[in-house]
Amino acid sequence: MRIRSLRQVKNLSGRRVFLRVDFNVPVVKGKIMEDYKIASGLESIKLLTKAGAKLIVATHLGDPKRKSQAYSTRPLALRLKKLLKQPVIFCPAVSGPLLAKAASRLKPGQILFIENIRFHPGEKANDEAFARELASLADIYVNDAFAVSHRPQASVGAIKGFLPAYAGLLLEAEVKAFAKALKPQPPLVVVMGGAKISTKAPLISRLLSRASHILIGGALANNFFKYSGRQIGRSLYDSDSAQFIKPFFTRGRLNPKLLLPVDVVVSSARGPRLKSPGSVKRNESIMDIGPATISLFAEKIKAAATLVWNGPLGKFEEPSFRQGTLSIARLIASRAGGPAFGLVGGGETVAALKLTKMEEYVDWVSTAGGAGLAYLGGEPMPGLEGIIK
Repeated sequence: MRIRSLRQVKNLSGRRVFLRVDFNVPVVKGKIMEDYKIASGLESIKLLTKAGAKLIVATHLGDPKRKSQAYSTRPLALRLKKLLKQPVIFCPAVSGPLLAKAASRLKPGQILFIENIRFHPGEKANDEAFARELASLADIYVNDAFAVSHRPQASVGAIKGFLPAYAGLLLEAEVKAFAKALKPQPPLVVVMGGAKISTKAPLISRLLSRASHILIGGALANNFFKYSGRQIGRSLYDSDSAQFIKPFFTRGRLNPKLLLPVDVVVSSARGPRLKSPGSVKRNESIMDIGPATISLFAEKIKAAATLVWNGPLGKFEEPSFRQGTLSIARLIASRAGGPAFGLVGGGETVAALKLTKMEEYVDWVSTAGGAGLAYLGGEPMPGLEGIIK
């Protein structure tokens, strides 16, 4: 693998750099609830400012349908200023003369943080005219937003047609970590939870030949139970899941590398109850994996040399149904950073890992959710084209 890295650029002093980051963090009424993505992206910014670059930083926040203060990136600029302990200039525009003027006034080492890039309709349309306008602000383009690199959007895709393009330090580290999952030290064990089978099926298919086992939980497992004719009551599942599940069965038998929960915790009128997957009643919902499943999954995790985890194994947001997810999180963290290489990705997955306060023991905690799945699943990555070979 060859990476056009920011580290390879020799003279950055006085050069204008357009840096695409992913600072899409939870913001409620202008208050940032958690800044993990911002903190993760500081390394490239520090390198560029120290080298004397004139830095233009762009990110999206949420998926606004129109310009709205609720989606303004001003709070992100203020948080970046606090984390860096240096001035950050905010520009309330994503195009036009106001932005062009602000960019032209930048001095070496200064940072200009622009408004939500998705406020411009050309961003999601991957519009070349908008990309050309963004490119006119800079001499170099740096993509440090691995988490959106699966999106064909102007500040991720089209802009690379108008500027020399490089990978930021975070993106470079993300790609190298995911490469270890694609060419793993065996045995590879994948823990797969969450919901949408349509997004997880390509990843399961691609990793199946490399993995010794893929451990499936959460709402994802409900789709397999439903397909095999087991009652799942009111549990969450995808109505179109059969087309994605069928390839994993041969003559009615599930691929032996795929392990489903052997017991589950359900929500019932009498509170949480432990059940076998085949005994769930119509008015009950599967909410977590049970102790026998934790034991089964633990046995496979302890034997792994490479571990990949994406998706919670239950509704961990509720204390009554977080035991399974947190138990598996602790096991992965205790195994990673030593006997095994551990990769954890996805917003909910990272949130669950943080509840254990053991995230520091995991080799790589990715900022990417859908992009990580797309990369591992072999899907197109427009943001990496021309940067990663």
